[in-house]
Amino acid sequence: MAMAVLEIIALHADDAERAEAGGADRVELVGTMADDGLSPEPRLVEKVRRRTSIRVRPMVRLRAGFGTDGGEATRLKGLISSYLDAGADGVVLGFLNQANQVDRQVVSELVGDGDFPWTFHRAIDNCLDTDQAWVDVLSLPRVDQVLTAGSVRGVEHGLDDLLRRAKADPAVARLIMAGGGLQAEHVPWLVRAGVRAFHVGSRVRPGGSFKAYVDVPLVQSWRELIDDEVAHARKAGR
Repeated sequence: MAMAVLEIIALHADDAERAEAGGADRVELVGTMADDGLSPEPRLVEKVRRRTSIRVRPMVRLRAGFGTDGGEATRLKGLISSYLDAGADGVVLGFLNQANQVDRQVVSELVGDGDFPWTFHRAIDNCLDTDQAWVDVLSLPRVDQVLTAGSVRGVEHGLDDLLRRAKADPAVARLIMAGGGLQAEHVPWLVRAGVRAFHVGSRVRPGGSFKAYVDVPLVQSWRELIDDEVAHARKAGR
């Protein structure tokens, strides 16, 4: 078992295979990177499951933005069931209300009936009051990861916020999955603050383009970087 989680964005089964070969623990499976990632078809989950043993969390999001409504929520619940039936180990989702607060009612409705783990995604970076957003997310059932850059503009701008949050509360540090423009030089700082989960998309692809397949050596380089930093932090007693 890896000391830290490395999650890679996958657009198809070839990406998932390459992520697994490079040592990733999990893929966030999306159907398209349009609008920062929308839901894949359930049959894509089936295809990934047939060709890999890597953990798979599909994106549950059908349109741009982070809002939803009752009619769409019914569709989303059906989609979640289809993903789990197809072999996903969990899902990725996050919805906000019209006041740009975590929509606890909708999210609880979507995840409340199951026993699967799930990731609250970067909708949290779009909340007006991120301190309150964290309180709200922590109250939701079975969330085991929060994908966040600490800023709408990415980790480069949100690093200080991520470090402050992680250092202030070990429970939050355990939930943070740093992602959204994550760069290699951010990893040592995040590990020292207690973060143990990392999410990478374009930086494991040649030229940083989502038109290119995931590259095995690039995934391996992230795996080695993260594991080395975690090993150093353990020796230092962090």
